Amino acid sequence: MTKKILVTEDLVQEGIDLLREHGCTVDFLIDPTADELAGAIAPYDGLIVHPNTVVDAALLAAAENLKIIGRAGVTVDNIDIDAASERGIIVCNAPNSNVISAAEHTMALLLSAARRIPEASASMHAGQWRRADFMGSELYGKTLAIFGLGRVGGLVAERAAAFGMSLIGHDPYCSPERALHLGVTLYDDLAPVLAQADFITVHLPRTVGTRGMFGADEFAAMKDGVVLVNAARGGIFDVAALADFVAAGKVAAVALDSFEEEPCTASPLHEFPNAILTPHLSPMTHEAQRRASTQIAEAVVAGLAGGMVATAVNLSPLPPEVLDAVGPYVPACRMMGTMVSQILGRTPKSLKVELAGAICDADPAPLVAAVLDGGLSYRRIGSFTAANADAVAARHGIALTTSAVRDAQEYASSVRLTADGIEVGATLFGTEHTPRIISLLDYKIDIAPARCSLVFEYVDAPGRIGTIGTILGEAGANITTMQIGTKPEDSCALVYMNVEGDVDGAVLDRLREAIDLRNLWKIIL
Repeated sequence: MTKKILVTEDLVQEGIDLLREHGCTVDFLIDPTADELAGAIAPYDGLIVHPNTVVDAALLAAAENLKIIGRAGVTVDNIDIDAASERGIIVCNAPNSNVISAAEHTMALLLSAARRIPEASASMHAGQWRRADFMGSELYGKTLAIFGLGRVGGLVAERAAAFGMSLIGHDPYCSPERALHLGVTLYDDLAPVLAQADFITVHLPRTVGTRGMFGADEFAAMKDGVVLVNAARGGIFDVAALADFVAAGKVAAVALDSFEEEPCTASPLHEFPNAILTPHLSPMTHEAQRRASTQIAEAVVAGLAGGMVATAVNLSPLPPEVLDAVGPYVPACRMMGTMVSQILGRTPKSLKVELAGAICDADPAPLVAAVLDGGLSYRRIGSFTAANADAVAARHGIALTTSAVRDAQEYASSVRLTADGIEVGATLFGTEHTPRIISLLDYKIDIAPARCSLVFEYVDAPGRIGTIGTILGEAGANITTMQIGTKPEDSCALVYMNVEGDVDGAVLDRLREAIDLRNLWKIIL
């Protein structure tokens, strides 16, 4: 049955295409009122929302068929997660989609405030040349306090360390091991952090506990000339109190990208030239928007299929530290599971997942679940999560084992799957974390699989590739990319070929007749 998705924000086309490729009907209701959304939601299986779209208990009561809510970004404080959980509705986000953009924007705000760039630029546009009026400060050697050492806070720590800053922080959920890895001296109390910091940046969700977390008392406890940055969520700084400290010169500069009420066109800080205000630009890069749209589309598709949603924030979510370590590999492992299921044509009796390189110490459970979720048979044998993968596999007679090795050879990290002797290995490429197959059936290759692929194994001989190309060309199928792996010890070759066009059973039979093949598989991902 076709799944219906309602979208209340402008997803980029790649995300929309991905939903439709998986048979979903996609409708749009951009920036609806609460009544408009409540009146429309009943028939929809999935909902992808804008951060300003409020999903409360009243809306969920009207959502008769809703199974999953996706937020194409990081924060989900516009969604009543408890009410969704009570109804068994998955809430998921795209937590890694804009973290790089947010961290870079934070550094841009830090540098702009330290060097007074907006003020200097405005004076130049006014036809002035006032060098002496814009004396700035270096970041080097200064102390940066980071409140919140999650994904974005951690990336800011890495970038600030490259500027030679001394890093301190406060985060009750950050482990000492993570703080040590980031080079951050962690404090349990706010007071020593406020007293030492030359610069302060916050990377916290907006909750009852963090709203107004920094008020008059906290500003008074800070060093004279401190610079404050908030590219996370509005309301963490008490803006009215902050304006008084900016006016008095206690706070040398403030840079805000998020506001408690958005759009924000007026605030107590608008009058100050040393208050840098940007209209929630931290996620506004082409790269972040593309990642957010495709990642949330993948999550919604998986959830509607009854599969694992690695980025679920309710219903047994993965802890942030686990998601940070292995989350990017979840799609690759799901892909490998799908691949071996089609090669075997049945449910395997044994399954081994090996983590190598930088991820060797990570929890393998989410990746095992993703492999199973990818379809280790032609029928779904359970709904897999990191918590239940072992139990569901055991019920179906699948023996699971995991291992880890430090050496990933020429790759920073990789995952290898072996299912009843069928081996496939994968790694990730680039900032988009594109899965690439790096080995198959113990042949070494390196290729990003397409939706439709052909895998040939044969005794190597001249002219084979030409014959394959001719037969596919006559059938109207186009070879887009191809990789060849060899085994010199037994004179065999494996060809992994991405194709476009219809490759039906008759074409496969022609290929088998024309070439002395050991194996030929058509793989659909």
